[in-house]
Amino acid sequence: MAVGMSRPRETHTAVVRGCERPSGADEPTGESDLVTTGIGVDPDDLPDGLVVADENGRVVCFNSAAVRITAVPRDAALGLPLEQALPLEDLKGRRWWALTDPYGGLATRVGQPERNLLLPGGREVLVSARYVREHPTGPVRRVIVSLRGTEARRRTERSHAELIATVAHELRSPLTSVKGFTATLLAKWERFTDDQKRLMLETVDADANRVTRLITELLDISRIDSGRLELRRQPVDLSAAVERHVQALTANGQTPDRFLVRTCQPLPVVWADPDKVDQVLGNLLENAVRHGEGTVTIEVAPAPAKSDEKGTSVTVSDEGPGIPEESMGRVFTRFWRGSKRGGTGLGLYIVKGIVEAHGGAITVGRGPGGGAEFRFILPVSTPAYLV
Repeated sequence: MAVGMSRPRETHTAVVRGCERPSGADEPTGESDLVTTGIGVDPDDLPDGLVVADENGRVVCFNSAAVRITAVPRDAALGLPLEQALPLEDLKGRRWWALTDPYGGLATRVGQPERNLLLPGGREVLVSARYVREHPTGPVRRVIVSLRGTEARRRTERSHAELIATVAHELRSPLTSVKGFTATLLAKWERFTDDQKRLMLETVDADANRVTRLITELLDISRIDSGRLELRRQPVDLSAAVERHVQALTANGQTPDRFLVRTCQPLPVVWADPDKVDQVLGNLLENAVRHGEGTVTIEVAPAPAKSDEKGTSVTVSDEGPGIPEESMGRVFTRFWRGSKRGGTGLGLYIVKGIVEAHGGAITVGRGPGGGAEFRFILPVSTPAYLV
């Protein structure tokens, strides 16, 4: 028995929708006794674990989520003292109920904030508690405990750790190059020819562009995750944007016959952020060129979008090996890489975020030539004052 917890008295119990209540006990009064009222709230419908102890410290409610999280059968928990049904310890191995002493502690205390605690066997759970009193400084009538698993938090922590590791890895290479070349030029400027100096400075410039691009990607991810991605909408000609990107790729060494552009007219006028659209097109075309093979086909056509609003679809496909079926569901997640040929694995995650911020959708599949096929749709999104 935890220090300060009152000794339970013998009572008979009556089961109430997965919970139990002492027979002859006072009728519930107020929100604190929702589990024993007839308002239609079943504790088993709650997504989090719910454990309720009565004024004697015995468990009267142990819902199905609590059973799943703690692996304690409901029948074994009901009627037990709270500290026996939930033998929780803090991360230093101290018994939590003895420390918090809900029934014998400060009369002004209303509960415990959420914290990480350990079940027997070292299983970690998130626990918060509320102390229900008839009046502010009266005796505790109910202790309501909420339990949550830590899987979602751990996934988030792993995602953050992976992001930090990726950023550190991607920054190390260009910064090492920039530092090395600048230090060499400063120390031995007179020993190099003009051509050698130009080559070194061009390398430094290219690596600085890599760093800038990575920082831009990180800022985009932050804005997408927080819902703060700003769009400056204006009329965008998607066909002209595609042609512009193809010309840029051919100017950088790709052969013109590598690309096939098809445009189905007439196209509706799409209101979108031109810079963000360029980012989407640039990423998809770069992926097709870098990871695909054969002809890269880009098709621009009118298409329906969400809520029956008309829009424009852009399809980018290649003739390479394509994306394995088992990887299709992970293409738009962070750090997914279709091959080992470089990249941060953040581009397609950002592409999906940009398209969805416009109210559109993007899909991936297998193209007619056997390679990967990405198709996104942007709705017209005409401003209300022009409708």
